[in-house]
Parts: sequence; C-alpha cells; structure tokens
Amino acid sequence: MGANAIRHPPGQRRLSRLLNIGIPYLWLGLFFLLPFVIVLRISVAEPALAQPPYSLLWEWVEQGLLRIQINLGNFMLIRDDSIYLAAFLNSLWVAFICTLLCLLLGYPMAYAIATAPERRRVILLMLIILPFWTSFLIRVYAWIGILNANGLLNNFLLWLGVIDEPLRILHTQAAVYIGVVYSYLPFMILPLYANLTRLDPTLLEAAADLGCRPFRAFLRVTLPLSMAGIIAGSLLVFIPVVGEFVIPDLLGSPGSLMVGKLLWTEFFSNQDWPLASALAIVLLALLVVPFVFMQRLQQDPDEVQP
Repeated sequence: MGANAIRHPPGQRRLSRLLNIGIPYLWLGLFFLLPFVIVLRISVAEPALAQPPYSLLWEWVEQGLLRIQINLGNFMLIRDDSIYLAAFLNSLWVAFICTLLCLLLGYPMAYAIATAPERRRVILLMLIILPFWTSFLIRVYAWIGILNANGLLNNFLLWLGVIDEPLRILHTQAAVYIGVVYSYLPFMILPLYANLTRLDPTLLEAAADLGCRPFRAFLRVTLPLSMAGIIAGSLLVFIPVVGEFVIPDLLGSPGSLMVGKLLWTEFFSNQDWPLASALAIVLLALLVVPFVFMQRLQQDPDEVQP
C-alpha cells in the first residue's frame, strides 16, 4: 500500500495542525509574554519596604471599590535623569562597535571555513565551538590574567622589546571590547558559515567566465547573497551585548556605565525593583527597533540580486 493511500480522519488532521501551531505560541506565551507582563506590572508599581519590595497594582477598599494604582514615575525618571540616557547610549555604542568588530573578524573566518575542504571543516568548526565547553565566567576571568599589568600580554610585549613599561589595558574600554569580541565572535561566525555553505559556487564560476575578477565577484555575488547570515549574526551579537553585565563589570573601568550594571544595582543593591523593571522595559523597546529593521531587510533574501 502506497503512502498516498494512508488517510487520516479530519479531526486528527485538525488536532495535528492545532498542535503544530499552538505549541510554539504556548512556548512564547509562557517564556516571553508572561515574564514580560510580570516585569511590566512591576515597572508601574512603587518601591515599598515589603517582600516583594513593590506596591500592589490594585487593592479592594471599602464598600467593594477596586482601586488601581499605576505609577509612571519610574519611566519619567529614566527620561529626565541624564545618567540613564548616558548608560543607554554607552551600551548601544559598545554593542555597535563590538558587532562591527565581530563582523570584520568573523566574516573572513567563516568564509575560510566554508571554502575549506570538507574534511577540514569539522576540525575548524570544532576550534570555534571549543570555548563554549568551558564556563563563560572562567573565560572572562582568564582575560584578567592576560590583560593585567604583569599579565601574559604585557610580559610578552616586554620580552619582545616592543614596549618599555606595561600597558594599562585592564579596566579600560579596550578591555571591554576585547572581552566582548572574544566571547561573542562564535555567534557571528556560525550563522555566516551556515549561510556561506549554501551559496552556489557556479555563480562565482559564471562571474569569472564573464570577466569579473575575484574581489569584484565577491562584492557583487558573495557579499549580497550572504546578507542574511550577516543580519542574523549581527542580531545574535548586538542584542545580548547591549544588556551585558559580567564583561564590563570584570574588565571595564568603574566609570564605564552600561544598562546591565544599572539593572544589577537597582535590583540587588538599591532593592528598587520597579525602577529596574522600567529599565528592562525601555531596554526591550530599544532592542525591538533594530530587530524589526533587520527582519524587514531579510524578509526575502532570495530577492537579493548580484
């Protein structure tokens, strides 16, 4: 009996279709929408000396009246206080620079892996993924030993005679860039590699037959067709770096203010959960803008023409 002869009852097909559609929406509802609603509810509350440390959104008063209290002061404070604006701008700038550096470093690496012989690709990909096998915190702490004044990098440069005294790299903005690029570079390489391996090599052969030089063929053929990988890798780097806390806290200077540090301070030091939640809501709103923009750019990557 052929496969076409197997027919499922209409009710079973509807149930299967409902499960295929409903399970992803259920997942998004439980792990995105519900936490978002909880954070949004806390962001419009007032701080209180209680457990949890915020006021109730509604309460019953006398004669069965329901009183709803919505506090927008947290969002107004974020708008009016320059320290929060500086933190958001600094976080976006650091994320932009690190994303650009990851792209400049990751694209040649992904291209080299994609064009390597197939027997070597697994080894090269293993070298990219290998750092994920160790703890993220341990890898960041390792950079403290490398970038320290008497660390590995300064001792090596002194041994070569390149410098006469140790460089001050640790606890600077440069150290933050180094740590972020090192930690998030695989997130740029892997989407680019997946995209580049799907490109048709005969397109480059056709460009060469038409007299197009290799570099020009790369600009006119390979680069436009790999735009989907560039966008995916950029999103995977930019979005988490904006809210990064560990790397700036361990490698950056005390004066380098980022949103992740503010969130930590408001949640755990000041116990101001409503203000921290408002910061998280504003940060999410800022990240939705580039996400939607990138999504519109790659709505139909097949339309990109060399």
